[in-house]
Amino acid sequence: MKRKITVLTLSAMLLVLCMAAEAQPVTNIPRIGFVSNTSPSAVAPRLDAFRQGLRELGYLEGKNIVIEYRHSEGKPARLPELAAELVLLKVDIVTSGPSVTRAAKDATSTIPIVFAQEGEPVGSGLVASLARPGGNVTGLSTFSPELHGKRLEILKEVDPRISRVAVFGTSTVQGHALFLKEQEPTARALRLQLQYLDLLNFRDIETAFRAASKGRADAILLLSGPVLNAHRSQVVDLAAKSRLPAMYNFQEFVQAGGLMSYGVSNVDMARRAATYVDKILKGAKPADRPVEQPTKFEFIVNLKTAKQIGLTIPPNVLVRADKVIR
Repeated sequence: MKRKITVLTLSAMLLVLCMAAEAQPVTNIPRIGFVSNTSPSAVAPRLDAFRQGLRELGYLEGKNIVIEYRHSEGKPARLPELAAELVLLKVDIVTSGPSVTRAAKDATSTIPIVFAQEGEPVGSGLVASLARPGGNVTGLSTFSPELHGKRLEILKEVDPRISRVAVFGTSTVQGHALFLKEQEPTARALRLQLQYLDLLNFRDIETAFRAASKGRADAILLLSGPVLNAHRSQVVDLAAKSRLPAMYNFQEFVQAGGLMSYGVSNVDMARRAATYVDKILKGAKPADRPVEQPTKFEFIVNLKTAKQIGLTIPPNVLVRADKVIR
């Protein structure tokens, strides 16, 4: 029986599609393998949006499509193992975070890979170009150069006294070096000093906050990464205890108690990722499917957190928020 395989990326996720095994009936129900580089709860909103996107296209989980789940729980070192496991199952892979996509690409050059949240797919070598990806990888990109500078601008607007910003990131994540470079012109224009702190595992989180305090940081800016995503609650709790204004890249951090976020809508991208799954299942080739760029951006503010750290959000900033948590 001929198998058909497809893959897709969701935030820090890996989705894998394949047709039913030889021993199954003739129904040939597609099977999606879902791999996340964080925890089930951390990706729940995006997964719900992805399922919604599938439903809108006529796919009902458990009826005409099956999803199998895998989670690395914030341990990037496990991603190659999980990707290899899915390749052995002869599935197509869907990823979202750079570390997930890279692990999938390293595991196979033939199985279709679709990412739903990739920072810089061209610069990181995942695709040849946005218009003509080539190879077996395509999907949706979160890349938007102005985002990183805009986050610094908002921080400075919220508190003009800010002069030092601690930037939390993970050096092993593809694209972080580029993101830091993109922030430099804005930082110089705003006369901000940036202190980059590398978080390679969960033990580095408290260390980073201590280093930020020692470096006299006035605010914190977070880049995306499996460590920060998987330990979201710990990060926002420590930011509140340190009474530092923090700018996050995704709204999930603000919903967990963070101060504010500005970035692409991961939920919207997860829902749109379902269209790639549908087209690949119907025969489309990743090499011919252009990479989509972000179209929806969100600015979220948590006033409860602002009050907790003794910060007043200026009215001219608050009025621009797409959502305010009171």
